[in-house]
Amino acid sequence: MRFFNRTRRFDKYKQPLEDPLTGVANLFDASVVFIVSMMIALFMAYNVLDMIDPKSEMTITKKTADGKIEIITKKGKEIKAKKVTDKRLSGEGTRLGIAYQLKDGRVVYVPE
Repeated sequence: MRFFNRTRRFDKYKQPLEDPLTGVANLFDASVVFIVSMMIALFMAYNVLDMIDPKSEMTITKKTADGKIEIITKKGKEIKAKKVTDKRLSGEGTRLGIAYQLKDGRVVYVPE
């Protein structure tokens, strides 16, 4: 009888223990869902989905840290990048209008 009671004391230790790594798999799945949702939100915020659409036309102005400006233009499937310089050009042509720079830095073109 003494041995029978002794085995009953240790019955609670014979139950299989829960694996501590099962929660890690759930955390990985949750982080993948979070990352994908953040990517979709960024695409929506910066209108990058228009870059994928073959029928869309868009223009993006980008300014680098050293102050250089780049204009990226997309028409259909064709993408062109132009760098703006401060060099003065000369030549012959016709006057199309006047450009004014506002106090906040924006440039407004007024056709004649």
